[in-house]
Amino acid sequence: MKKTYNNVRFPLVSLSVLLLFSLTGCWSSHEIEELSLGVGVAFDRGKESNIEKKLYEQGENYSKKDLITSTYQLITPQVASSTNKQAGPQQKSYVNVSETGDSVHQMIRELSLRSEQHFTSHHMKVIVIGEDLARSYSLTKLLDQNLRDNDLRPSCLVLVSKGRASNTLESKKAGEIPAFRLFGMVTNAYRTTRILPPMSLIKLEGKIKSESSFLLQNVVSSNGEVKFAGAAIIKGKTNKVTGFLNEEELDGITWITGKGKGGLVKSFDKETSQLIVYEIVSMKSSIKPRVKGNNISFDVNIESEGRLSENWAGNPFKNEFLKKAEKSSEKEVKRLVRNVVEKMQKEYQVDVAGFGNRLRIEDPRVWKKVKKDWDQTFSEIPINYHVKLTIKDYGTSGSKN
Repeated sequence: MKKTYNNVRFPLVSLSVLLLFSLTGCWSSHEIEELSLGVGVAFDRGKESNIEKKLYEQGENYSKKDLITSTYQLITPQVASSTNKQAGPQQKSYVNVSETGDSVHQMIRELSLRSEQHFTSHHMKVIVIGEDLARSYSLTKLLDQNLRDNDLRPSCLVLVSKGRASNTLESKKAGEIPAFRLFGMVTNAYRTTRILPPMSLIKLEGKIKSESSFLLQNVVSSNGEVKFAGAAIIKGKTNKVTGFLNEEELDGITWITGKGKGGLVKSFDKETSQLIVYEIVSMKSSIKPRVKGNNISFDVNIESEGRLSENWAGNPFKNEFLKKAEKSSEKEVKRLVRNVVEKMQKEYQVDVAGFGNRLRIEDPRVWKKVKKDWDQTFSEIPINYHVKLTIKDYGTSGSKN
């Protein structure tokens, strides 16, 4: 019996020793001190850096066209440690490095010629594309390398910038990392109808392949400050920026889609011209296609419940005033919706509110006939609006007399 036990114990001990070798960690790992963590990237129309200009002056010749300038936002252990030790009004928690060329992947590898630290994009939060570049080149080409790169997180947020995209990766606030700021701003959607549902890389790939027009959040920057301001219109057939919606027009899109989580409607009382503000508690919308022969139309039904959050116009404890406040807010929502639909149909001839998608779902045979030139077809389709807002809460301020 003892001999049998020893015969079994020896192979088990040997196996245990062998298993220890598989627990030594990641063979191809890099120490944290050796890494440059890329957290954001901005793509702009090509602009030579000072280093590149110097190389050209020295007679260096490159087989590339300067189409794109990529600005990478990096966090390194050195930057983080120096920020903690020397916090001050001008101290930055990040480093921005720019490269110019015609290949996104090659520009990333060029960083290896400027630093001993290994660049990694595992923590990339945002990609910002400048307007000039996005009007000239399709997103299919600009983001091809990013969509293929298995190191890049598919949750990475994609934005468009009026002006230089690289400016959105700047901040004057000590300790702030601009890429994190941009990524975090989308969580404020529950407070406003002017923030689109986040467009990640994985969602963007689906939009591009569908060849349908869509929107990307626009961000503007000035002196280290940024603001989400409307949206860029991406034309489905070209995947290029064809124009922009302003903030009010983005309000209208949110009401049509019913994807808002919160926000305000500011209107003015018809009789007194005084301010009334309706705060959204809930919102829902349905787009109903109507097909009669070769004629297509849509009904948009919008419903919302909310509260009277600010009132300069009357007594909120009187039912007749509440009804008047509801009608005033409904009129404003109709105006927002009507204006943005007119812009989509008449100025840009694009459907970025999902009308075509509803037709595809509810009447796929008709959709198959019109999908090839849907944007053009959509521009001539009549749309009817029905808006119903209900004030459920008006606070405690006012007079009951």
